Amino acid sequence: MSNAVQIKTENISKNFGSVVALKDLNLAVRKGTVFGYLGPNGAGKTTTVRILSGLLKPTSGNAMVCGFDIRTERNDIKRVTGLLPESPGLYSKLSALEFLEFIGALNNLSGESLHKRIDSLMGILGLEGRQNDLLESYSSGMKQKVLVASTVLHEPELVFLDEPTSRLDPAASVLVRELILAMAKETDTTFFICTHMTDFAEDTCGIIGILNEGTLTTLGAPNEIIEQIGATDLEDAYLKIVGGEIDRETLLSWRQ
Repeated sequence: MSNAVQIKTENISKNFGSVVALKDLNLAVRKGTVFGYLGPNGAGKTTTVRILSGLLKPTSGNAMVCGFDIRTERNDIKRVTGLLPESPGLYSKLSALEFLEFIGALNNLSGESLHKRIDSLMGILGLEGRQNDLLESYSSGMKQKVLVASTVLHEPELVFLDEPTSRLDPAASVLVRELILAMAKETDTTFFICTHMTDFAEDTCGIIGILNEGTLTTLGAPNEIIEQIGATDLEDAYLKIVGGEIDRETLLSWRQ
């Protein structure tokens, strides 16, 4: 892992009217890091990703992403990063191969080098026999695999993944995890992963940030957070931090 800082934010805040979605975010993510961003629905995770990927301007504060200013160099950020949003779109009347060729063309990729990348990714993700089938015939998990492939196809320096395993079964989640870890190790790609899956984050991410009500409350390696909170695992620590511990007696009080 390089010492270069790939993401550096300075007091980033985002308001939507009277709603504070993100408050004074200060964060540094080094190149080659697999960074996990956890938090409840509405905590501000997706807002953060949209700002850092150049899709949304902050209300205040600033950030550098891959050496580019998020306010003035957003097109450069889009060029060197990949983004898989939580609810992406697919062209269902295209085959997986056609869709990936289209994504390649958008990133100025073509010819033999593009097809080698497509074949490699389809093989890694277990889709090599289905690449000429229309995407409308794919299961939701298979579509998600194609979307993951499309996000890393142009070998970006930094990849934003918003709930990348939300539609995947456990075996497919392991494949995606192995792809992320291999790319981080072999190519020094940086990953910024928003997820609700604490077990996936614990197994995949070197550093975890926990966001609650727009504020970054916790930052550290998974084992450090678990030890600091006095928890049994990352899920237990997460629930203690965001106030989601379950009182089973209260939960079943309707039976009394």
